[in-house]
Amino acid sequence: MTTLQIGHVMAALPHRYPMLLVDRVAELVKDERIVAIKAVTINEQFFQGHFPGRPIMPGVLIVEALAQAAGILAVESLGLAGSGKLVYFMAIDGAKFRKPVEPGVLLHLEAEFVQKRGSVCKFAGRAKIDGQVVAEAQFTAMIADPPKASQA
Repeated sequence: MTTLQIGHVMAALPHRYPMLLVDRVAELVKDERIVAIKAVTINEQFFQGHFPGRPIMPGVLIVEALAQAAGILAVESLGLAGSGKLVYFMAIDGAKFRKPVEPGVLLHLEAEFVQKRGSVCKFAGRAKIDGQVVAEAQFTAMIADPPKASQA
């Protein structure tokens, strides 16, 4: 089992502020599962408009955070950290949101491989606060080279 601090997370993912939604990895078992942490703070940009007076983390960002955790699992399992490879969503299935995610919590992002075939991986993910599931989804992703820069 491995833990990863933010520097290693940033080597595994191309995302940067404000789209980097994983602060650290608490557990990583290559080829199996990951538990990552997102500290949800009132300073997040999206809380300015979602919603004034009742800040709630958008569900789509919870799913994105789960996907980033799964992306770290895939990149680390395949030995691709620092390679520049990207993990692209192909499908999101069965997304369910069970409880609002408010500022001031540690969001535990759990993802596990369901299937691996070449560059395509399927994952099951759950977001938890204090052991309680607040969101879940299954998703499929593809590992690929980044797009080539277009010439003007």
